[in-house]
Amino acid sequence: MIAPTNIQLIGNEVAVAWSDGHESYFNAEMLRAASPSAANIGETDILGQTHGGDSRTQFPGVTVQGWEIVGNYAVRFDFSDGHRTGIFTYDYLRNLDRKGE
Repeated sequence: MIAPTNIQLIGNEVAVAWSDGHESYFNAEMLRAASPSAANIGETDILGQTHGGDSRTQFPGVTVQGWEIVGNYAVRFDFSDGHRTGIFTYDYLRNLDRKGE
């Protein structure tokens, strides 16, 4: 599994150095919009209906204030708007970088 070896805040970006030598740079507002939490994207019930979530796609001025490694598989970011429930798996975070290519 490719995992972060170092995570740093550089201005309004989160820099991630990966175990394969790749480096990713994520704008804080983009990370907030991409949060995979139920509070952000909603929850799907057994009938396939989505409940809750946040319809916003932009979070102007939001910054990353910190982060925490979750187990051996994910990162949870603390955002300046109080959001902190999104668990970004390493694969999900790396794929977000690929979307910017």
